[in-house]
Formats: sequence, structure tokens, C-alpha cells
Amino acid sequence: MSQVSTQSAAPQAGAPIDAEVVIIGAGPCGLFQVFELGLLGIGAHLVDSLAHPGGQCTELYPQKPIYDIPALPVCGAQELIDRLLEQIKPFHPQFHLGQEVTELSRRADGRFDLRTAAGTHFNAGTVVLAAGVGSFQPRRIGLEGAEAFEGDAIHYRVREAAAFAGKDIVVFGGGDSALDWTLELLERAKSLTLVHRRAEFRAAPASVAKMREAVAAGRMRCYEAVPHALSSSAQRLSGVTVKRPDGALETLAAEQVLVFFGLHPKLGPIAEWGLELEKRALKVDTEKFQTNVPGVFAVGDINTYPGKKKLILSGFHEAALAAFAIQHHLYPQKRQFLQYTTTSPIMHQRLGVPD
Repeated sequence: MSQVSTQSAAPQAGAPIDAEVVIIGAGPCGLFQVFELGLLGIGAHLVDSLAHPGGQCTELYPQKPIYDIPALPVCGAQELIDRLLEQIKPFHPQFHLGQEVTELSRRADGRFDLRTAAGTHFNAGTVVLAAGVGSFQPRRIGLEGAEAFEGDAIHYRVREAAAFAGKDIVVFGGGDSALDWTLELLERAKSLTLVHRRAEFRAAPASVAKMREAVAAGRMRCYEAVPHALSSSAQRLSGVTVKRPDGALETLAAEQVLVFFGLHPKLGPIAEWGLELEKRALKVDTEKFQTNVPGVFAVGDINTYPGKKKLILSGFHEAALAAFAIQHHLYPQKRQFLQYTTTSPIMHQRLGVPD
């Protein structure tokens, strides 16, 4: 599938980049925000601290299957990003990747100054925060000597499932990522053991049921335990010792260890911009998805409101309504009406649909 060019624009010295909208965060909600704005004839710049678009979908679980995207019975996380990039091609978004926005301030004329750590400066009419949980780092296993094996034998994300074929694998965690990869790698592994600190799991009940069926059939093992120590031979990981609730220790064969203890969400500079927060999320209304600062909007996991559900499809809905609010904020005198992509000649023109 061909993709929109995501080459990062070089930081500009001198005059700021004039932008209708700057979207902070190039995950699925940020990308879909480009689409909804594009349908209204509004261009966007995207800034992301990662070196590539996709957010958590690309960074943490690119091959994870997603089942709740409308009209796609199953879609890989990276596949979803690729499809979104293809969808926004007609609108020519400009990407500024590998850059963190460090400053946001309101100008006297009501527009916004944004600056990145790389030196890029924007003069933006509006700002959309689509930064997910903010900048994030996975919670590490915390065992002596673990850092030496990170990226080789200890992993906090999976990029290529094929790399684990024929290996003794130990998976730590009890959430969706841990269960999803346990089930995904089960057929590939030489042996597979799932370790969780509790008997109860946070993952989807259907995934837990499949895992327990595999354990009952002798295809894998599951332990209630916590990591205790690593074993190595000739500078290669050979095992991991776990500690059971009764204090008993057991060493498990492990050539590859996957750790899914969740993320350390950090809002970073966003927390210093005068935006109203509730439990480390940005409060928005449900009409415009605007923050307490007029002209600054938030969509996706970074926002909160009564009834909020942290789902990608919820973020898509938020982006659609935010786009109309952004249009009104930028062009309050412009008559606003809903047009349908199936029949509107203007929409067809913007999408590049042949006559």
C-alpha cells in the first residue's frame, strides 16, 4: 500500500511557519483529524516526538490485531496506520517528526506560537492535541543486568513476530498486550510461558479463556509469580527466575523475554501550558472537544469528559466533531453545513475523486 510522504520537514529558522492547524501527535486520532479537516478544506501540520507516524500502534504493537474498526473485521495496528496515511494523501499534510513541542502560548491576535525542541516555530490559528497518553516509556522489568539484553533478548514491544520462531519465550504481564502476544506467538515458539503477578487478568475475557485452554492442553504454561533474576551463558540470556506468592523460586528457560507492564505516561510540557487537567488528562467539552483555552482542542486518549471511553473509534468521532468546531473558530463568518462524501462535488474535488 503506498503511503503519504512522511519525511520530516527540516526545522525552519527565521519567520515562523504559518499554519491553520497544528496537530500535536501523529497517532491514529491525529491522522484522522487531518482527514476530517481536509474534507473542510483546512490544511494541517503534524508534530510528533517519534521519528515516524503511528503513535502507540507503530511504536508498541505494530502487529497487534484490532477488531473494532468499523467495516474492518480485523486490522493490524500498523496496517491501520498505513490505511490512514493513504486516506490523508489528498490533503498533503506536512509532518515534523522526531520533534517535541516544548512551548505553546497565545498571541495577542488570538493565534498561537508553538516551538519545538528542534527549533521549529509555528504561528497557528488552532492547535489540536492528539498526543495519546503523552510521551511514554514502557515500565521495565527492573532486574539486575536486564539493560544489557534490551532489544536483543528482552523486549517491551514486538516488531517482527517471525523473529521469535523456535525460541523459548517467557511473557510477563496480564493485560491485553501480554495476552495478545502470548496467543500470537504460541504457534511459533519452541516453548512459551506466561507469568503474571496475580491469578486475575486485565485482558479481554475471550483472550484469557483461549490462554487457559492452551494451558489445559499442555501447549504452554502459566505462572502466578513476579520476575526475580536473570540467567545467562556466554553473554546470552538463557533463563529467568520467578518468585511465586509463597516465596518459592523457579527458573524458566528463556531465550526471549517479552515484558508488558504498561507505560509510564508523561504529559511533559503539555502540563505546563495552562490547560485544565483531570487525572492527567485534558478536560474538554463534548460539543467541540475544546479545552478551557479557546482554539486549543484535544482528541483521543489525551482528553477526558463524562462517559469517556479510550477507544480508537471514539477518538475518530471526536476528531470529526472537532473539525467543524475548528472551522468555525478559524472562519466564524463562513456558513457551515454538512456535506456528504458520497454526493458532494466539493468533497470529491478535495479527495481527488475522478469525475
